[in-house]
Amino acid sequence: MTAHTPLTREEIAGVEFDWFATDPDGRLAQFLAAGDDTVPAAALASEELLEATHVWLDTRPETEDTSAPAGGFDEHLCAPQRRGAFVYDHVPGETGVYRLVAAPRTPVTLAALPAHLQAYLGTLRLPVAFGAARLLIGPDGTARALTD
Repeated sequence: MTAHTPLTREEIAGVEFDWFATDPDGRLAQFLAAGDDTVPAAALASEELLEATHVWLDTRPETEDTSAPAGGFDEHLCAPQRRGAFVYDHVPGETGVYRLVAAPRTPVTLAALPAHLQAYLGTLRLPVAFGAARLLIGPDGTARALTD
């Protein structure tokens, strides 16, 4: 049995913290919290599984070009998108709000991950389809697209 070290909101407040989730279709997204500590509680359950998800995604081959404009700020955030994951970045000053940075043309799905990561990310399934320009995500795992 692998030990799991939970993270606390105090540990992630004010620092860059990346976490992952899936949508109802099983598509993977990486969220860049940028100091906002209102991430879903399930994202804090295991430092080890979070790190393993990072390693799994970071070692996948790049399968597509960046969808963000070249030379812009967002371009350096797009490595997960080039490997099949949606990328969302926290909107400064808006608690729980993320903006879409990049959307893959061929999204990677939960089924592609190893079983232990499928189980972990199964607890991080958000009730909103990825691809919306802005999402509001609550600490309890609620989520909805914003249309403003």
